[in-house]
Amino acid sequence: MTQRRDSKTLSQQRYTQYADGYITSETHAKGSDLDRLLAIAEPQSDWQMLDVATGGGHTALKFAPHVQHVIASDLTPRMLEKAEQFIVTEQGAGNVSFRQADAENLPFDEARFDLVTCRIAPHHFPNAQAFARECARVLKQGGLLLLQDQLLPDDHEAARFVDDFERRRDPSHHRAFNSAEWHAMFAAAGLVVEHSEEYIKRHDFLDWAKRQGNDEAAIAELIRMLDEAAPIARDWMAPEHWGTEAATFVNRHILIRGRAN
Repeated sequence: MTQRRDSKTLSQQRYTQYADGYITSETHAKGSDLDRLLAIAEPQSDWQMLDVATGGGHTALKFAPHVQHVIASDLTPRMLEKAEQFIVTEQGAGNVSFRQADAENLPFDEARFDLVTCRIAPHHFPNAQAFARECARVLKQGGLLLLQDQLLPDDHEAARFVDDFERRRDPSHHRAFNSAEWHAMFAAAGLVVEHSEEYIKRHDFLDWAKRQGNDEAAIAELIRMLDEAAPIARDWMAPEHWGTEAATFVNRHILIRGRAN
């Protein structure tokens, strides 16, 4: 329990400190993955939606024109403040409200939502299975959980390296999962997986590292790590122009939709 609490406290501290960067981050704000999520969900105009760990609010904003109402929730009050400023004040969305919430203990009644989304966040959760169960609990019968998160390779050593690389950049990174693990968690929560796919995002390495406040020494250590990685891990991350100002690498995601029984 103490370890889970400490992990959540660290996430709140870091995302309070770096909130502005997640509003403007092109990785979070743009990209065809948002369009893909919308296509997979096929939202309806009368739906009630919950966006868990909304961060900069980009998913909530993307879906808002297509549903009746969105609640954007996050563990970190500062992120919610910045998301509300972005979504309501700057973008003018009138059907989005905001609520502080722990993803593993959602403060909502059972069977309230038609759709729950969570994008690029569960790797921060100390107990991803508890999160999946909570999403299933607050979904109406037949409602959808639509999740996007970092994806690990099936190879154990490569998976451990990818997780370590992410954690070195952001200590609040708890753990990512492979596809089979996510399918198992959905099933254990009573969610029937209807769709699952891999989505590849290529990141500008320096922007990615600096968004979490990494200094020159930390960036040099990340470069060294990938330089010395096993071939299977390097192939998974596919670095290009590594060690230069133009360095990029691949971050693989899973997009998965499950329906509540």
